[in-house]
Amino acid sequence: QAQLVESGGGSVQAGEPLKLSCVASGIPDNRFCMGWFRQAPGKEREWVAGIYTELSRTNIADSVKGRFTISQDNAKNTVSLQMRSLTPEDTGIYYCAAARGGYCSESPTEYAIWGQGTQVTVSS
Repeated sequence: QAQLVESGGGSVQAGEPLKLSCVASGIPDNRFCMGWFRQAPGKEREWVAGIYTELSRTNIADSVKGRFTISQDNAKNTVSLQMRSLTPEDTGIYYCAAARGGYCSESPTEYAIWGQGTQVTVSS
């Protein structure tokens, strides 16, 4: 059974960095898109970044481009989201998700496997 477990969330001050990790297990092969989403209170779930693991092809949302980086460590079955220059607008629950195929969709409905989420709180 496929499972995703996020870690690394926490409370930081504006301008500080934070790195989230997502450990995957039970994923049958590397032809998956691993995506990061976030959801702020009262708002819809928002796509943040994705990586197609077979080719290490990445996509970053315009809203965080230049500040967030997504990467993978195949040896550890881990996908990470490095976040820099955080602002209070980055506050929310961050989710890792997996979708089969080579295109990293921005739509949450395309992702069949989800982690439990990790809270990120940025104070000004």
